[in-house]
Amino acid sequence: MKFYQEAPKEVPIFRSCDVIVCGGGPAGVAAAIAAARTGASTQLIELRGCVGGVWTAGLLSWIIDSKNKPGIMQEITARLRARGACTVDEKKFVDFDLEPMYRGKDLERDFSYDAEQMKLVLEEMLLEAGVDIRLHTRVVAAATNDTNRLTWAITESKSGREAWQAQVFVDATGDGDLAAQAGCGYDMGHPETGKVQPMSLLCLVTGIHADQVEPFITEWHTGLNPPKARLKEALDRAGVDVSYSKPSLFRIYDDLFALFINHEYGVLATDAVQVSQATLRARAEIHRAVDALHGTGGIWRNLRIVATGEQIGVREARRIHGHHQVTRQDLIDGQHHTDAVARSTFPVDIHALDPSKDKSYSRAGIEALPFDIPLRALIARDVDGLMLAGRCNSG
Repeated sequence: MKFYQEAPKEVPIFRSCDVIVCGGGPAGVAAAIAAARTGASTQLIELRGCVGGVWTAGLLSWIIDSKNKPGIMQEITARLRARGACTVDEKKFVDFDLEPMYRGKDLERDFSYDAEQMKLVLEEMLLEAGVDIRLHTRVVAAATNDTNRLTWAITESKSGREAWQAQVFVDATGDGDLAAQAGCGYDMGHPETGKVQPMSLLCLVTGIHADQVEPFITEWHTGLNPPKARLKEALDRAGVDVSYSKPSLFRIYDDLFALFINHEYGVLATDAVQVSQATLRARAEIHRAVDALHGTGGIWRNLRIVATGEQIGVREARRIHGHHQVTRQDLIDGQHHTDAVARSTFPVDIHALDPSKDKSYSRAGIEALPFDIPLRALIARDVDGLMLAGRCNSG
């Protein structure tokens, strides 16, 4: 590889504050709100033009395992419900195709939502808490002091290169970008093969009505698989073999749905070329599939795409080394911790690594028990003054 040597230059210091959260996805929003509510001066830095990450820019439109989560998650749900933008339908599902420990229990834990309303709700909550929000800004470098404490985050934006100083930083970039730039160790991919789970791009569709497509709506049935199988059969009849064999249709409103049909296999989230190519492939596949369904007529005759996600959904990238590592055995044992910050009650959900063998997901032979994520897994091991939020935490 050839190199171009940049000339040294002074970087202006834009702001110094108590807490800087890098990344404004679900984890970053929660971290920033929580910090600001303690009275800490808090800055949130986000790459895209809205907060919410995969919830908003990614059009995910579907939240899992939320009902037993108190605090900020509960506040978000309440605000969405008050706006009529949160859909837990009266046609409740009672039994998923899950492990026996979950069957017959109240599983109103998953819900769809309006991504545009989600943007506004999250922005309002941040501003009410006193968080300063900077959008359209990417973290590109980090610097530690002589005691190995993270002291500076460096960003690039339309304003140029800027330096930000804080007492505590939170890496909520999803991919662990800030931690890696600060020199933290990390793992990525399967422990034995290095393979990563596929990415997925989602879209919003309209031109159909809930009453017409009821058999295909994922959350309206007593198992997740029957409506997915019916949707796969409809796609097969339309002549498209989609990359995800368990396609899903989620109702947002009676005339607006999120459609999930895409897997992009073997793509490293840390490689911009790979992510770009995956996004282009995914968007093309979504349009092919929707055009094909539209072409079959009947209930699909007016089907059309409203939008595809700006951000492709990334299931895994760097897992930053923390003071505790959440392990496979923790899930099996249902490990609890005195410093727990969250409890997962959802089963193992690993999407296929090799499309030649499978294009679905599995439980990896594990019957998971509800398990804790401790605070120690959210504190970086190799650099002081850095915490981790979201999927880059230590596991």
